[in-house]
Amino acid sequence: MASDSDDEGIDLFQEPADYYPPDKEATFASHQLLSGRDMSVRLVGHNPLWGHFLWNAGRTLSNYFEENAAELVKGNTVLELGAGAGLPSLVCAINGAAKVVVTDYPDADLVENLRYNITHCDLLPSQSKGYLWGAPTEELTKHITGSAGFDVLILADLLFNHSEHAKLVKTVQLTLKRTPASKAYVFFTPYRPWLLQKDLAFFDLARDSGFAVTKTFENIMDKVMFEEDPGDELLRRTVYGYELTWASCD
Repeated sequence: MASDSDDEGIDLFQEPADYYPPDKEATFASHQLLSGRDMSVRLVGHNPLWGHFLWNAGRTLSNYFEENAAELVKGNTVLELGAGAGLPSLVCAINGAAKVVVTDYPDADLVENLRYNITHCDLLPSQSKGYLWGAPTEELTKHITGSAGFDVLILADLLFNHSEHAKLVKTVQLTLKRTPASKAYVFFTPYRPWLLQKDLAFFDLARDSGFAVTKTFENIMDKVMFEEDPGDELLRRTVYGYELTWASCD
């Protein structure tokens, strides 16, 4: 029988060195600008908040901003929520936005990855922040003159998170400048088609919170993001675009 002295220096609760799988390496995704130039963005290796994908709504909204930059972007202040790699924000920055603030959940890997993408692109000055939806917004608005709010808000592929709709609408209320021209752009794909009505419930909350909701855009992608997923393939390939504006600016 082993004596007590045989166990000295042994941690009985220590996992073997290879017990946990290694962290997944960061990957890169490419997006082609209208100029034909490829923009590369880094994605986190894996993240429970899905920041390791470059989503169809982000690509589509980036194209939309670039095609309409003179009207929608140039000279405006821009805030992106739940940005992931931040592609739409980067596109706004290189197309003449006055100021861009890029946010995602305050996870160290997500925020560091946003900073990487900002510093490795030829951009106007931009800020990256960790931000919880529904929280006070002083740390976001302090980056813009007068702190009256942002001209443009970006919400790309966020509506799948149904439990957070109310907090997301509250953040739009707190950060969208109260002028007729200010707009929040909400682009999304119903990756789970059977939950489309729950996705769309976000807009009911927005209307109840003082916003006018207008559907402005629809684009069918060449292929689905996740080929093995169930549900209507056409819906899973479609990006829908909506605009939120203040119903009244009084």
